[in-house]
Amino acid sequence: MSTSTKLSDQEQVSEHIAKLEPEFGKIIEAIRQIILSTSSEIGERIKWNNPSFYYTGEMKPFDPKEYKRDIIVLNLHKNRIMLVFPSGAKVNDTSGLLEGNYSDGRKLAIFKDMKEVKSKEQLLQNIIKIWIKLLDK
Repeated sequence: MSTSTKLSDQEQVSEHIAKLEPEFGKIIEAIRQIILSTSSEIGERIKWNNPSFYYTGEMKPFDPKEYKRDIIVLNLHKNRIMLVFPSGAKVNDTSGLLEGNYSDGRKLAIFKDMKEVKSKEQLLQNIIKIWIKLLDK
């Protein structure tokens, strides 16, 4: 690849996942597809050295340091995958999927394997849909 060719955000995410250990990569790809299939207004990119997902639609102006557009940033560890919702505390999650009580308002959803991804797919999509409805558009 020439140095002048810049990969698209989607290509960068695909390349990042392709570099992971294959079984781990399959789990990350499954989570990626669940998130992207939730809404046509979700985009993806590499942020903080990991795949991240954000709202692409119109929003009222805000301070970029508030990360209001960011839905999920993945935090990858060999034995667990953390989905960090920077503003997850605003979602009234009664399912128990979102964990943590952080002062900055973030919440986490933790997945250990493909079985958990499949069993929590609907919960994850529901939380994303609620999050999008709560946006200041």
